[in-house]
Amino acid sequence: MRTHWGETAMGFLVLALAALFLVWSLSVAQAGRLGDGYSVTAKFGDVGGLEPGAKVSLAGVKVGSVSSVRVDPKTFLAVVKLSLDGDVHVPSDSTAKVTSDGLLGGAHIALTPGGAEDDLQPNGELANTQGAVDLFGLIGQVIRPHPTDPVPAASAASSGAGAAASGN
Repeated sequence: MRTHWGETAMGFLVLALAALFLVWSLSVAQAGRLGDGYSVTAKFGDVGGLEPGAKVSLAGVKVGSVSSVRVDPKTFLAVVKLSLDGDVHVPSDSTAKVTSDGLLGGAHIALTPGGAEDDLQPNGELANTQGAVDLFGLIGQVIRPHPTDPVPAASAASSGAGAAASGN
């Protein structure tokens, strides 16, 4: 009978430790959020797998995160809402670019400051954007050229010259 009490006590200890870990992880997640920040939006033609929670960087330093990604039903553009840190003031003509974290990594937003005198206001919109580049699509075009692509002049001339030489 005493072994059952020991197992019960061990079970309660495991549950208590799990609860403490949950509370700690939630507090760390809340600490990473921007408390005094502001939101701006940007519209992209292609976001390349950008997801909420992705970082927003300026000069390689994290200055915010992606709050939401949705499609505008009228323009069919991806509308990305960014939460920027309150002490980072970005010029109004800055550029937002979707870049990848690596060859197989996720995507994030890189901001390039513009030269405007006025800063982007809260709930403003970044007008200058560059969407994601489909790297695998570009590689596929190089490996398998489309059959309707014209044959380069140099290879057409050499194949014609070879045919003429072999015919004589």
